[in-house]
Amino acid sequence: MNKASILLLPGDGIGPEVINELVKVMDWFSSNRGIEFDISKDDLGGAAYDRYGTPLSDDTLAVAKEVDAIVMGSVGGPQWDNVERHLRPEAGLLTLRKELDLFANLRPATCMPALAAASSLKQDLVSGLDILILRELTAGVYFGEPRGIETMPDGRRRALDTQVYFESEIERLVRVGFELAAKRNKKVHSVEKANVMETGVFWRQIATRVGKEYPDITLEHMYADNCAMQLVRQPKQFDVIATDNLFGDILSDCAAMLTGSLGMLPSASLGAEVNGKRSALYEPVHGSAPDIAGQGKANPLATILSFAMCLRFSLNRNQDADLLESAVDNILANNIRTIDIAATGADPVSTSAMGAALIDELNSLSQAS
Repeated sequence: MNKASILLLPGDGIGPEVINELVKVMDWFSSNRGIEFDISKDDLGGAAYDRYGTPLSDDTLAVAKEVDAIVMGSVGGPQWDNVERHLRPEAGLLTLRKELDLFANLRPATCMPALAAASSLKQDLVSGLDILILRELTAGVYFGEPRGIETMPDGRRRALDTQVYFESEIERLVRVGFELAAKRNKKVHSVEKANVMETGVFWRQIATRVGKEYPDITLEHMYADNCAMQLVRQPKQFDVIATDNLFGDILSDCAAMLTGSLGMLPSASLGAEVNGKRSALYEPVHGSAPDIAGQGKANPLATILSFAMCLRFSLNRNQDADLLESAVDNILANNIRTIDIAATGADPVSTSAMGAALIDELNSLSQAS
């Protein structure tokens, strides 16, 4: 694809800072790789609430449904903690995922050798790590009904959330897992809590049935709590982990820290393909980090690597995605680091300096080829 419409949603906290660096990268690809970007920009989350009175406006959603892809920063911050739940920044993101039916959340957890020392685990356990966590994103306990806090007739108060999955919701997610594994190391871990949850039993049944259609892919079942333990015990045993919304949320953050920093990890949220087009949202795994917002300390690489996933999955530009990922690898190997991944005693670079170094490396790689 040589022409693409992209909606940028900077969001809150450090979101605008990292998106600014992404725009520079997109400009480079326009000038040097022949991609014509039709870029629109709008608010999401707390910024949208302050501007529109809602974390996701109807106009923004309408644009999101039409573009080829969405790339966002992060949402949230303490200034919106007391806003009604349906108006909080995170509600805007959840609505966007639900309305676009972005059911498959791809969260790679890779550890480049140059960053192995930044992990809290021993280097030999994480160096070269390459895991893909596939999280179901539009169902489960985050969306199930009934939910709420209520007072019983006898005066006792209780809170309830409901974990609900339809067979079709599980099947389409695990099917994506097998298809991704076929292009990787041909192994899927289906993760649930079948020992104590009916949805876990259901998930395991469906994963087993779908797995029979992929005889070349090894399927293993694992309880979520054991998976969390194994991620910090022997993480390289995993290839693709396919799991539900709640467990995927927890396990992907756990896996993220194996790599040394949340600031390095991208993600993609994909919908079903309809008439040759699939809705897609790309975002960094890290949060809005309000404690460092505006200080030039944020690591823009997770957002930029999310754009690499956009090049790969939405724009079918695999060579460009490879180029961008190689440029990131090279600047890290040259010890150009923001504060979150800087070696002890080293001088970290700023957000904008990291972006500038990446552009320089892209120029070098382009000239070399």
